[in-house]
Amino acid sequence: MRMQTLKASHRREAIIGWAFIAPQMAGFIIFVLLPLASVFVYSMQEKNLLFGTSLFTGLENFRLLAKDPLFAKSLVNTLIFSAGVVPLNLVFSLLLALYLGGGRTGTRFVRGIIFLPVVTSGVAWAIVWKYLLQGGDAGPVNAFLSFFGITGPNWLFEKGWAMSSVIVTRVMKNLGMNVLIFMGAVLNMPGDVIEAARIDGAKRFTLFFKIKLPLLMPTVMMVTIVTIIGSMRVFDTIKLMTDGGPEGSTMVMVYYIYHQAFRMFDTGFASALAVVLFLIVLLLTVIQWVTRKRISYYEN
Repeated sequence: MRMQTLKASHRREAIIGWAFIAPQMAGFIIFVLLPLASVFVYSMQEKNLLFGTSLFTGLENFRLLAKDPLFAKSLVNTLIFSAGVVPLNLVFSLLLALYLGGGRTGTRFVRGIIFLPVVTSGVAWAIVWKYLLQGGDAGPVNAFLSFFGITGPNWLFEKGWAMSSVIVTRVMKNLGMNVLIFMGAVLNMPGDVIEAARIDGAKRFTLFFKIKLPLLMPTVMMVTIVTIIGSMRVFDTIKLMTDGGPEGSTMVMVYYIYHQAFRMFDTGFASALAVVLFLIVLLLTVIQWVTRKRISYYEN
C-alpha cells in the first residue's frame, strides 16, 4: 500500500513538473526548432516570396553561393567585424570588471553608466550614434574634434572608417553585460589564494597573469563564445547606421541574408546563407568548447 502511495506521489510530481516546463518546451519547438528545420528545407528549394513559387533544387543554392562574390565579401566582413568586436569587448570588459570589483569608491555610479547601453534599445542606440557620427561639422563628434583643429572624417560613408565606427558602436552597446558577468567571477575568486600571492611578493602584473587570469579563464571562455555568436548575428547596427555601405564595406552575412530574403525575395538562397552562418557559428562554438579544459583552470 505504501509503495503504491509513493508511486502515485512520484507520478503526480512528474506530471506537475512536465506541466511547468510544457509552455517553455512548446515555445522552443514553435519558435526555434520548427523555424530552424524550415530554414534547412528552404535552403534546398528555389523559393520566391514575391511570386509564391517553390521548387526543390537540392544543393543548387549552395553551388550558387560558392560562386557568389557578395557572399565571399559578406563572410570576410563578418570575420573582420567579429575580429574587431570580440577582443575589444573582452579586454575592456575584463579590465573594467577588475576595477569595479576592487571595492573602490564611486563604482556604483560607474556600473550604472556602463550598463545603461545594455538596457537601451538597439535601434535607439544605432540612431543616436548615426547622428553623433555625421560627416562634416554637423556631427557632434566632428564638431568636438574641430575645437582641437582636427578635421573629422565622414565616419559612416568612408570605406576606411565605416567598419571601425560600427565596431566601436557595437562594443559600447554590449560592454556592460560582459562587465557584469566578469564582475561576478571576480567577486567569487578565492581571496586566500590572492592574499597568499601578495604575501609572497607577487606584483600587480604577476598577480593578474599568474593568479587572477587563470582563475577567470572558464568565464573568459564562456564570454568569448557568447560574444562571437552575438557579433556574427549583428543586424540592427549595420542596417541603421550604414545600410551595408559604403560599397558593401559593412555588409555582414546577416545583412546579406536580409537583402536576399526581403529585397530580392529569394528565400531559398537566403536560407542557404543562413545555414552556412549557422554551421560556422556551431563549428567555432564546438572548437572553443572542446579546447576550454586545456586553457581553463577549475578549482575543483
